Formats: sequence, structure tokens, C-alpha cells
Amino acid sequence: MPHLRAVLTLCAALIATPAAAQSMPVSVALDWTPNTNHIGLFVAEAKGFYEEAGLDVEILPYSDTSAAVLVANNIADFGVLGSIGLFTQRTAGADLVATYALVQTETGRLVFRADRDDIQTPRDLDGKIYAGFGSGWETAMIGTIIRHDGGEGAFETVTLGTSAYEALANGAVDFTLEVYTWEGVKAERDGPAQRAFRYANYGVPDQHTNFLGTTGAYLAEHPDTARAFISTSRRGYAYAVEYPEEAADILVAANADTLLDREFVRASLQAMIDGHYLRAEDGTIGTIDPGKMEAMGGFLFEAGLLKDGSGATVGEKPDFSTYYTNDLLGMEP
Repeated sequence: MPHLRAVLTLCAALIATPAAAQSMPVSVALDWTPNTNHIGLFVAEAKGFYEEAGLDVEILPYSDTSAAVLVANNIADFGVLGSIGLFTQRTAGADLVATYALVQTETGRLVFRADRDDIQTPRDLDGKIYAGFGSGWETAMIGTIIRHDGGEGAFETVTLGTSAYEALANGAVDFTLEVYTWEGVKAERDGPAQRAFRYANYGVPDQHTNFLGTTGAYLAEHPDTARAFISTSRRGYAYAVEYPEEAADILVAANADTLLDREFVRASLQAMIDGHYLRAEDGTIGTIDPGKMEAMGGFLFEAGLLKDGSGATVGEKPDFSTYYTNDLLGMEP
């Protein structure tokens, strides 16, 4: 009988802890060094939400290879995908599918120093110097903004990458683009003061700036794991909105090697909350808006920025409804 009791006790223990025995590995690649766009992932990991869902999630360190390339080549299961990259790379043949909208509205904006009295509306940017990042999207978008305000859309571009912000601060260039919830918050804290034009106010469609995404092949092969990962990540982002102090601490602690400024992280997160980026005013979180996807896809198509795998501009507008899915979100967190 003692032997039988031991066997029954062991069986009960195994039944009571299925997640530990059956955790499914999931890897997710970041699009940049850890920041508040990624905060829900780190919260879900630190709070044990992934473990509760039977997942063993590995957040891969940022590398020079884009998250979209890592995902499309099956090196990472999921990744943080930029909106423009999703549209262009998917059209060119990459197997990419957006599965979660990290932000509900555009976080980018066109910025210039607040002391520039000669810049009052977008048409004043004609003939000025733009510090850019090397994409055709920038040219099409800025030209649209200027022309929408009655200008010609003619400006000079110097490609500087992240050095654009230093160049703007010291007056070497006239304007650039930034992510408000990161670089914009930094400028508000450290100066110099800026003014900005929001893209969607001047003829450019509003968009989800970035997504969590995977491949169609992964969704077909691992539907339950994909659903568990996305719905649980959503829970992590919802928690970050409700408990920002704790969430900021988690992001900083999880990335001690990057020396994140805790107060800056907290300010960035507050900007995301106050601006209804992570969670919309109506409570929407993670959902991809079909109207926004169609509008931005159409904008890129009309601008001639969507090319096929051979590099030729596509002549027929793609079916953008296949570029994303909301089926993995689960119940409201």
C-alpha cells in the first residue's frame, strides 16, 4: 500500500503541473533596443503570464538583422514589425502576417525646432533640409504633407540615420521625423523645444506604427501556441497600462545591461498611456483596424512603393486583408 500511495502521489503531481512539462517554446525578435513599445512582452514574462499559458518565451536581443527578416526566415517565431516594412516586404513575397497592433495610432511625427519662426505650416518646408533615414516612404510621406498644405513638396534630403536628432538640435538641418513616444519625450525633457506636424492632419493615412507578427506557415503549424502567445502578450500590455510604475520597473530591471533611465522610461510610458497609443480611448488594445490597413496599403500602392519579388512596381493593388489577422487576440484582457 505505501508503494501504491507513492505512485498515486507522483501521478497527482504530474497532473497538477502540466505547464511545466509541456511548455511550448516561442521566440520573439525586437526591432530596436528594448523600449516602451516592447514593455508588454517583458511584463508578461516577469509576471509569469507566459508561464501560466504554458509558454516558454525567449525575447531575443536586438541585432543588426531586422526582426522581419528573422521572422520570414524562421529564425524567430514572432517579431516586432514596422508597418511600412510589413507592407513592402509582404508584397515582395516575404511570409509575414501582422497579429497584434502594438499601438492604435501613429506614433511618428515631423518635427523641427520650436524657435524656427520661418516654419509655421508644412508648406514652409519647401526648399529646406530634411535629415532622413533612407527610405522612399519618407519622401512620399513628406511630399504629401507639404503638397496637402499648398506647397510644392520640394526639399533637400541628407541621410543621417539616428544622427538626425543631433543634427536637428544643433541646427545643421531644418526638420526630421521622430517617434513622439520616445525621441519626442526625450526632447520635452532635455530640449531643445520642438514643434511638430502630425502626418494624419496633412493627407497621410493614420496607421498602426508597428505590430507583433509571424509567418503564415507558423500560424498554420502552431495555431494554439500562436493564439496563446498573442493573447497573453495582450494581457501584458493591458497590465502595463493599468500599473505603469511597476511596468517601468520591470522593463528597466529586465534590461539592466542597456542602462535604461527609469524616469525616462516612465515618462515615455505615460505618454503612450495619455495619448491612447497602447490602449485607445474606447478600450481597444491590440486590435488591427482594417480601415487603417487598407488606407495605408493604398497610399503606398499609389505612391509606387510596393514592389514584387523582382523589384518591379506592382500594377494591381494587393489584397491587404491577407496581411494581418485579429483572430489570435482572445478575450479582452
